[in-house]
Amino acid sequence: MKKVELRKKYLQKRETLSQDEVLSFSQKIFEKFILQFKPVENQKVHCFLSVSEMSEVDTNLFINYFFEHHIRVFVPKIYQKKLISVEITKDTPLIKSSWGIEEPKSNEDSGEKNYDFVVTPLLYCDNQGNRVGYGKGYYDGFFSNINSNSLRIGIGFFTPNEDIDDVWEGDIPLDYLVTPTEVLSFGGITSKSTK
Repeated sequence: MKKVELRKKYLQKRETLSQDEVLSFSQKIFEKFILQFKPVENQKVHCFLSVSEMSEVDTNLFINYFFEHHIRVFVPKIYQKKLISVEITKDTPLIKSSWGIEEPKSNEDSGEKNYDFVVTPLLYCDNQGNRVGYGKGYYDGFFSNINSNSLRIGIGFFTPNEDIDDVWEGDIPLDYLVTPTEVLSFGGITSKSTK
């Protein structure tokens, strides 16, 4: 299927989830992430701030855990039409953007290029790690500017079951996908499930 069709399909699927399902699935995704990747003190994680009105995976679970375990947290902010990375602490004030996304007030890009993990939003991901996001291309631009050893980890509610037909050369695939039921690795041609 083409990205535009997959985007529509999985936006609709996500909208049908109840608030309880979103919270329950988010908790399972969070637990699988911690078990698989075992983040530790002083590691650096870039993590999106979820929008609950859009039924996204609740990343507050992740961010609170990172703060509690002294893991450095960087969050995305769209500034001058590009995605910058702003380091935050638990005391950083957040404001809502015109898109309803919470983000730090600061427009200062951390300049960080080496992350241990980049927790990445998506609507859908196929068996090769190709993701369907919201169609703006911000993350592909971001991925191309950071160290390629930074693990790109998508978190989403749905297991891959159909291919993306219109992947282009500027698309940078994920290294892993974490769903409520499994962690998929895209290190090779075929995905490896670690249920």
